[in-house]
Amino acid sequence: MAISTTAQRRGGPQPDGLAFRFLGPVVGNRVASIAGVPGDPSIYYAGAASGGVWKTTDGGLRWNPVSDSMPVQAIGALAVAPSDPNIVWAGTGEAWAIRDSDVIGDGMYKSVDAGLTWIHMGLDATGRIGRILVHPTNPDIVFACAIGRITAPQQERGVYRTIDGGKNWDRVLFVDEHTGCSGLSMDAKNPQTLFAGTWQVEMHPWALLSGGAGSGIHVSHDGGSTWTKVVADGLPKSPLGKIDVAVAPSNSNRVYALIQTKDQGSVWRSDDGGASWNVVNWSRELIGRAGYYVHLAVSPTNADEILVSNSSFFQSVDGGTTFRSVNWGGDNHDIWWDPKDPDRFAITHDAGITLTTQHGRSTQRVTLPIGQMYHVTVDTQAPYYVYSNMQDDGTMRGSVVASEGAGAGYNGSGNVWDHGLGGCESGFTIPDPIDPNIVWSTCYGNKVTRYDHRTKIARSVAPHLITLDAPPQDSRYRCHWTAPLAIDPFDHNNVYYGCNVIFRTTNGGQSWQEISPDLSTHEPSHMISSGGIVGDNLGQFAPGVVFAIAPSDVQKGLLWAGTNDGKIWNSRDGGARWNDVSKNLTGMPAFAVVSKIEPSHFNGGAAYIAVDAHLLDSREPYIFKTTDYGATWTRVNGDLPNTHPLSYVKAVAENPNKAGMLFAGTGHGFFYSTDDGGHWTELATGLPHAPVSWVVVQKQFHDVVVSTYGRGLYVLDDITPLEQATPATTDAAVHLFTPRPAYRWTQRGRALIDYSVKAAPAGAVQLQVLDAEGKIVRDLKTTPHEGLNRVSWDLRYEAPRLIAMRTTPAENPHIWEEPRFQGKDTRPVTHWGLDQAQVGPIVVPGKYLSSLVICAGSSSLASTSYSFFSISPTCVSSAAFDGSSFTALVTSSSCLRITSSELTMSAVALMSSRSRSCNFTDRSRSATVDAIFGSRRISIGCVDDWPSTVSLTVYFPGTTIGPTCA
Repeated sequence: MAISTTAQRRGGPQPDGLAFRFLGPVVGNRVASIAGVPGDPSIYYAGAASGGVWKTTDGGLRWNPVSDSMPVQAIGALAVAPSDPNIVWAGTGEAWAIRDSDVIGDGMYKSVDAGLTWIHMGLDATGRIGRILVHPTNPDIVFACAIGRITAPQQERGVYRTIDGGKNWDRVLFVDEHTGCSGLSMDAKNPQTLFAGTWQVEMHPWALLSGGAGSGIHVSHDGGSTWTKVVADGLPKSPLGKIDVAVAPSNSNRVYALIQTKDQGSVWRSDDGGASWNVVNWSRELIGRAGYYVHLAVSPTNADEILVSNSSFFQSVDGGTTFRSVNWGGDNHDIWWDPKDPDRFAITHDAGITLTTQHGRSTQRVTLPIGQMYHVTVDTQAPYYVYSNMQDDGTMRGSVVASEGAGAGYNGSGNVWDHGLGGCESGFTIPDPIDPNIVWSTCYGNKVTRYDHRTKIARSVAPHLITLDAPPQDSRYRCHWTAPLAIDPFDHNNVYYGCNVIFRTTNGGQSWQEISPDLSTHEPSHMISSGGIVGDNLGQFAPGVVFAIAPSDVQKGLLWAGTNDGKIWNSRDGGARWNDVSKNLTGMPAFAVVSKIEPSHFNGGAAYIAVDAHLLDSREPYIFKTTDYGATWTRVNGDLPNTHPLSYVKAVAENPNKAGMLFAGTGHGFFYSTDDGGHWTELATGLPHAPVSWVVVQKQFHDVVVSTYGRGLYVLDDITPLEQATPATTDAAVHLFTPRPAYRWTQRGRALIDYSVKAAPAGAVQLQVLDAEGKIVRDLKTTPHEGLNRVSWDLRYEAPRLIAMRTTPAENPHIWEEPRFQGKDTRPVTHWGLDQAQVGPIVVPGKYLSSLVICAGSSSLASTSYSFFSISPTCVSSAAFDGSSFTALVTSSSCLRITSSELTMSAVALMSSRSRSCNFTDRSRSATVDAIFGSRRISIGCVDDWPSTVSLTVYFPGTTIGPTCA
């Protein structure tokens, strides 16, 4: 059963001022952790890998994010206190090690009001917390299983305990600075007994290394105060990798261990409380890719039933001797089993959550909008499309006008996105700048595709053999999980692709040419197989590869490249000769990842680079700029925050509409600078604290579009207030910004009008739109607050007032008995019982004027501002556009609108003096209604449906621009 969820930021009013708007995708991916309330199948908490805590109170039908206030969105572990369901614990940091984009956390959080609010409870430097145990009767006793940052030796690893509800923590189990906790289990019958699995692991840009002497099983019999390493003849010998442990809730003597080994087995069992052990299963399926998986759980009532999470999901009912694969998930992670109901359990995986209350006989699938997006690009259509690729899903694109699935549409289809544009879950997805029907994508394993939307076919155009799981030292080309791709702005036939060298095609991928040497350091100690005791070489940690490619859009032939081991290059002749400018840059950690290069949009010799060193255990934000083709560099991260574990920068972008305006995406935030990186300001409204993995500016629309690794794609609509801001506008009592050009499309067309006030006014505020002749088109309601205010105009005239009737229709004599009309004197004209739409016609393309008047009191004028902007047609070339047809159509619609409105006023005025029994067909009565609209007078004759004796005088607006204070 497929269960959809309400996306977090779809529909509803947007906050005033600048705010991010969720675009999609509506279906995301990885859920890392899960916890339910024992005995209550309606409540669950889900921890997304990097998308926050989500809660359901109706058994999984609807979910809401409850942790967006946290500065971290990676939730590795969740636990509900068995003795108090209002107490919920969240441990941050992804609970695994799988690739360079993994997200760590900043410790533990606690909620005492069932997830409504959260308090940070310390353990800031632990990096990744993979398990949380709460004492069954005392909610103040809590254990945290800390894996560590794993990017360098550190002390903050192992098992931590609090006995005062998180006010203080003690590290009660510590092996060494290379080893953390990977599994933790408490004896349900005797909470003084605990078992822990420890894991020696390290992660760098060039390799993940799992396994070593630190990995092992440890036991405590005094509530965690002291621990002993379990040594028994039946256990496997070192080196071991990741380990999980579980005590059977129904039998304290039954203990299981799931252990990553190279060739010694997979599952061990003890039947005497951990004193002796025997291997019971050798299946490699149970411990495959242990850094990413390895978790087991035991039934609360049957000590012989075990569930194991791995790339597939497994069940054993004979104590681990045999396992069968069950289709309850895929790429599985956490397991929560209701201690009060053995038929109810929950599984998390890369596709969401699987819930069951019938022991798997029936299941419920949950998906959340928590997409882990690697990059984002845009095209130049109107409206433009946004392109991206999502971990565990694939490539996609959708219109920026609304989030995926938003709006009614036919059959509820809403805003439909295109999916499956070639490529795969990783890499880049880039449209051809001339023809957006052509989409290029990269993928792990040295895969490149060229997709044609007209045929819906993606063609493989890889420059060499597609390789999977090949050790880098044995491969001709080393290609990263997110291999870079770029298209020449001066010639869209030039497409660049990077591995350890840069390839170029000029014929749509039919053939490729190497245009660079190996651009990496080719450090010998880094040219090793990734994985540790078991190899894992899908490219997540490909050593010495090109990580960023960026051609200049102001200087033809200028091409920049950066590697994941700290090298920076450029070529000024299209790739014929390359210049190593790395040595000229100081202050960057050795072997750091050059994650994004942004050539200046104004100066060919200028460029910005974002450097990510978090896998080298540096959380500093690094942004550098050159103005002389890399001969010299200046660090320009200014006052970006630098003390949080997620302060590192992943992406930088320059505004193509304003020199010196920069944007930066960090491990948990978005920032902008208006002084070329000297000072930075965070802009977080509407944007969860997931990593901002990529930033791009859509030039024509003045929009900023970002991808997040954990919460999908977002757009910051219309940054013209930031572009136009000056000290004068900041200090002004009131300032009306010039709106960006708007587009006249029939659905979701709008113009954004921004103004700022230094202090919220006490008097009236009038914001109006006028046409080129000075006629008022629309009065916009606004209640300003201090700072920037934004008003959205739907490009329509004022809506007509509907006719209010007191008649009783012959076909429905009981209409006044309907609940919607009870206690009312009038009713609208309805069609099939439905109210008519109350919208005015859309204005014609052309020039318009926004007018803002703020009054200090009831009569004195405090400030008046005017600002011109344009509304353009869409889907029509400028040569073919005939404005007269638009004008005639809208003028006709507007006349009918005003006629309808004023006749409505006539009807209300006339009928207000009659009894309800009047059916308004008596032509012997007369009435005159005058409506004052302005200075020009027009007389509109009666129509057949109305009494011929009713005369109507209408005044249209004059030429006076702008309102005045009353």
